[in-house]
Amino acid sequence: MDLGIAGRWALVCAASKGLGRGCAMALAGEGVNVVITARGAETLEATAAEIRAAHPGVEVRSVPGDIATPQGRAAALAACPQVDILVNNAGGPPPGDFRDWDREAWLKALDANMLTPIELIKATVDKMAERGFGRVVNITSGAVKAPIDVLGLSNGARSGLTGFVAGLARQPRLASANVTINNLLPGWFDTDRIRATMQAAAAKSGQSVEAMIDKRRAGIPAQRMGRADEFGAFCAFLCSAQAAYLTGQNILLDGGAYPGTF
Repeated sequence: MDLGIAGRWALVCAASKGLGRGCAMALAGEGVNVVITARGAETLEATAAEIRAAHPGVEVRSVPGDIATPQGRAAALAACPQVDILVNNAGGPPPGDFRDWDREAWLKALDANMLTPIELIKATVDKMAERGFGRVVNITSGAVKAPIDVLGLSNGARSGLTGFVAGLARQPRLASANVTINNLLPGWFDTDRIRATMQAAAAKSGQSVEAMIDKRRAGIPAQRMGRADEFGAFCAFLCSAQAAYLTGQNILLDGGAYPGTF
């Protein structure tokens, strides 16, 4: 299927690896020029080189920096001639017990996982509406639908973003101008972050990492963790011309792990 987005420009945050990388690679595969950001300059440039090699027909610009800072956002936006597609993404805050989190911990989580996406949306959606096309995909978490007790910082910040998007996406001045805003909620995907989380849990429990992963996998009807490339492919579809009537939605990709009807 031709997704109808070749030649567009996308800003993909936290795209040096994992789910962000999967999204950038998939969009480039559809002929979209991409600006990718991440804090690690070396890994980011390696990813940019891989995207260029895989999809030589598109332009790839890498902007190292912290997207959660005003300077990082300004640099990323300046590198993109126009933002037709915005993929908001950031690593989640650390697990723990809310009794141990001070105000600074909460503000850091809110900055990265709620306020930064809102700032980027604010900087781009009205211009998208003027041009008659725009796609915003916020990578949040399956924990928005099924909160995890040790991920309180993430639960709170991402749920705040979800509530904000629910209202904004339905503004007629955006929705009627072919600008859609949706949230993509990953479950368990085989990424470095998940591996690191499992390693920490394994060290605490005395079990091996593989044993911990096998236990988690057994609770997923698909009987496996997701792949970053299939996550990216779904993100690319949400950014397509064909997805123009889908907005304000929370789409869960978790292999069937969430047991609810709604």
